[in-house]
Amino acid sequence: MIPDNPRILLTNDDGIRAHGLKVLEKIARDLSDDVWIVAPAEEQSGAGRSLTLHSPLRVRQYDERRFSVSGTPTDCVLMGVQDIIPGKKPDLVLSGVNRGQNIAEDVTFSGTVAGAMQGMQLGIPSVALSQAYGFKKGDPIEWETAELYGAPILRRLFDLKWPEDVLININFPDRKPEDVTEVEVTRQGRRDQHILHAEHRTDPRGMDYYWLAFKGILSNPPEGVDLKAVYDGKISVTPLHMDLTHGETLGNLKRMLGGVPPKS
Repeated sequence: MIPDNPRILLTNDDGIRAHGLKVLEKIARDLSDDVWIVAPAEEQSGAGRSLTLHSPLRVRQYDERRFSVSGTPTDCVLMGVQDIIPGKKPDLVLSGVNRGQNIAEDVTFSGTVAGAMQGMQLGIPSVALSQAYGFKKGDPIEWETAELYGAPILRRLFDLKWPEDVLININFPDRKPEDVTEVEVTRQGRRDQHILHAEHRTDPRGMDYYWLAFKGILSNPPEGVDLKAVYDGKISVTPLHMDLTHGETLGNLKRMLGGVPPKS
């Protein structure tokens, strides 16, 4: 359970100047007056759980409780908990609000989810929050949806003690607040379409280069998964954990390979 007026560490992968971080700060200040921000100095979308190991990390302080780190979301949470925030460690880590959904296989390379995962690894209850967009072509990002529903959902989570190896992944749909239908607790889904591709371009000097991008193709997901919930205008809440072991295959491998190793 999260205590009253918790110490909250905020991070993201869109960078210290991102609008979604401002939204997250509003959400957090509705829950506590002990809010700290440690976010990447520059955008780190798609950084996943990467660590900065081959260059120094530089910290910039903006005010008493606002800092940026020249690294990834994982770096930020690690530095925030162990080096930047004085006294007791945070009671809660919030990562986001991401500019775009983090659902299905996206969670494996999401810097937003990685920030929450690092908090979880440090023994702190952690939540990733993302605001979906792009389902309505040309419309602005519906930040008001995350801002309105974020704190009430988190308050409900405060009463729940989830396992230490679990983080909560929340995705707000690409809908105006009044058009959100419900909150659905979901499983992580899987797309039936491959949407990530390398777009070939040519620069002004005639040199080829490539830009990774996502195709705007919807999947046909089953009920109960994060994809389906967000498509249907629901707030998706998914418990994620680090154990990637596939149970059925584990049993088959034990029967096939367990015991004395084969020599030929």
